[in-house]
Formats: sequence, C-alpha cells, structure tokens
Amino acid sequence: MPFPKNLPLEAVFASIADGLFTVDADWNVTYFNEAAQRITGISEEDALGRKCWAVFRSSLCDGQCALKACVRQGGRIVNKSIFIVRSDGTTLPVSISASPLKDKAGNVVGGVETFRDLTDIHVARQQAKDIYRFENIVGRSQALEKIFRILPQISRSEATTLLLGKSGTGKELFARAIHSLSPRKDGPFVAVNCGALPDTLLESELFGYKAGAFTDARTDKPGRFELAHGGTVFLDEIGDMPQNLQVKLLRFLQEKTFEPLGGVAPVHADVRVVAATNRDLEEAVAEGTFRQDLFYRLNVVTLTLPPLTERQEDLPLLIDHYLAEFNSSRNKAILGVSEDALHVLMRHDFPGNVRELENILEYAFILCPDGFIQVEHLPEYLHPAEKCLDAPDGLSGTMDAIKRRAARLAVRRNNGKRMAACRELGITKDTLRRLLAEPEAGE
Repeated sequence: MPFPKNLPLEAVFASIADGLFTVDADWNVTYFNEAAQRITGISEEDALGRKCWAVFRSSLCDGQCALKACVRQGGRIVNKSIFIVRSDGTTLPVSISASPLKDKAGNVVGGVETFRDLTDIHVARQQAKDIYRFENIVGRSQALEKIFRILPQISRSEATTLLLGKSGTGKELFARAIHSLSPRKDGPFVAVNCGALPDTLLESELFGYKAGAFTDARTDKPGRFELAHGGTVFLDEIGDMPQNLQVKLLRFLQEKTFEPLGGVAPVHADVRVVAATNRDLEEAVAEGTFRQDLFYRLNVVTLTLPPLTERQEDLPLLIDHYLAEFNSSRNKAILGVSEDALHVLMRHDFPGNVRELENILEYAFILCPDGFIQVEHLPEYLHPAEKCLDAPDGLSGTMDAIKRRAARLAVRRNNGKRMAACRELGITKDTLRRLLAEPEAGE
C-alpha cells in the first residue's frame, strides 16, 4: 500500500513513540516532536531555537556529541546508550540514533536524532539481578543452573568437595556458598592459597607450631585447621601442595587429627575441607606429583565450574553486578555499559574468565566520568580498530598496574595537564604523582 502523499510528515513524526528532534547547521533545535517533549519534560516552545546541548544536557554534550560526529563525518549512529537530564533535574537513560540531515541536492543542512527511554529496561534489569542471584553468585546460564540445583544438597553433606575450573572462574565464591548453605554456616570459613606460600611456611600455616619448634617460635601458634574448628577450610590451588604436606593432609582427612610442628600429641579439629584447583589432578597423579590416595579422598564430590565462554548469557548480569558494587564503594553513578561497548565485551573470549571481566570493568569505571561506559573507556586491547599484535590476551597484572595505566592515559588525554587528569579520575594530585612515578615493569 503506497504512503499517502497528502499526509504531512509532521503528523507522522508526532505520532511515533520515540523522541525526535532536528537541528540546523548551527545546532539550533528546529523540530521537537511530542514524544521528545514527554520524555524530556521540555515543551516545544522552550526547545525550538535553542542550542541542542542546552535542551538535553546529555552525557555526550561535553565534546563527544554523537550528532556532531554524524554531521561532520557523514555517518550514522544507531542505538548508542547515554543519559540525559530532564527538566526536573532527574537523570534518564536513553538510547539514541543519529544521522545528518540533507536537502534535496544532498547538502548537509543539519542533523536528526531519535531517542528512546530505557527506564523500563533498566528497572527490569535491576529486578533480574535479584532473580538470578544465588548466594552472591550471579547467573542464569544452563551451566550454572545445573550447579545451583545440586549445591544445597552438597552443602548439607559433610563430604569433602573438590572444585575444578580454569583460573578466574570464582572457585572461592562457590566454596563460600557451600559453607553458608551448610550446617557449619555459623562457624568460621578459613581460606588458604596453597600455591602462594613456600613449603615450610605453608605447613606452619595449616597445622600451626609449638613453642621451640624452630628458632623464632617463642609461643604456640594455632594453624588454620585449628582456627577453623566447627567450620570450613578452603584449600585453593591444592594441586600445588608439596608432597610432604599431602601426606599430612591425607591423615587429617582420614582421622580429623594432625600434629603441629614440634608437637608430640595429635590435635583434633572438626573441619570440613573444600579444595580447588585449575590443574588436571588425574594427570598430576599419573606424573607422580600428586598422591593418588589423596586425590581419591578429595574427589568425593566434584564440581566443575564453567568458564565465562560457556555462560555468555550471564555477561550483562555480571556487568550490572560489578558496576553496582563499584558505584556503592566509590560513591559514583555509572549507569551501565553502552550498547556498542557491550557488543565488544560479548565478542571477547575472556581467557581470564570472571576475574578478567571484573578487572576490565574496574579499569573502565576509573576512566568513565559518569553516564554509560563507552568503547573508548575499555582497555586498549579490546578496541576493535586498535588491537595490536603484541596486545595481551587478557587484562593481566594487578589493580595497581591497571590504575597506573589509567593514570597515564588520563594525562595523555588531557594534553599533559595533571590537575585535569586528577579531576577526571577523581583522585588527588599526590595519588596521581605516585601512580605516575611507580615503575611499569610487569604490566
């Protein structure tokens, strides 16, 4: 059916649900439809003839105007997430699309932009975060749902549990969930990283020592098993435990007793053990680096945690979860991740799993002043057009390294003006000076 020729275009524009406005070559608003008035709370009379940035006060009006980029470059922007400030001062999340406005001769005479209120979507996402949360584990993927279904039964048992999964999959988070769902929830939860301590120190940390056991042992010191009496001990990176300690751990699992360094009498501890590793323990047993009898003792109940690539549908929920935590702890108001930045994250394979996602978001959170995190706020190795051959596969390094990189980038963006960089990052000049002075090795 052909479009009615006698139907005024203004009548069509007025009837659509999305806000729509046009500007001339000097950025004065020349058209403002009914939906635009309803969404912004600004009347057509107040909008017409004013500069567009005076009407909208959006998160892109500080030099990153999407409409200006379209007009100058002749391109289009579709579904970019930003926020605007309504006439009553409230902040409103919207999705915008923009393109240049041309006359019949093809000359650019201004620009046109449409925008859609995302408030309902944001409310739904907030409600979804509560629905898809299980003991502080966020997700709704089938891979996680299978674990969620059996986790309460596993937790109520006293069985030694082995958590398997790649680095960064959240093994300690699952160990804490097992503890909090168990009858031992009122007892202590004690975590030990078996790969982070030298052999001699690890033994004294786990089993404690008696006065006189070695030169500086002037008083008795209880070990982690004794401190966790009535609760749970989480042994992370169990595959890195030296073999001499594997023997002592095996005895504890069999008899619930151990001997502190320098001790002559066994000590009893009522402790449940949850262990975790990213290594293939069966392969380690075959190589002779891990005791077979200990492997079978640990392997009573096994949970294999899925990598982030197998639970991509959880990515938006995890993003909202981490941004809410960062906003709460740092008194900031980042509204979320823009559509184009989300597309970049959805295409990434996350070799560092959930831990890498958290580091990426914290990096972007530092760089983003307010509103929505855009692609330019993500680490450089994620930028689609800027990936380098020598770029790392994941966001490596500590958060201190990430903050140092963020500080250097902020100074570069502000043309070497350090106070401007401080204002952007929300830090003091002393903090910036320290970050810039620290070495870059290992980053």
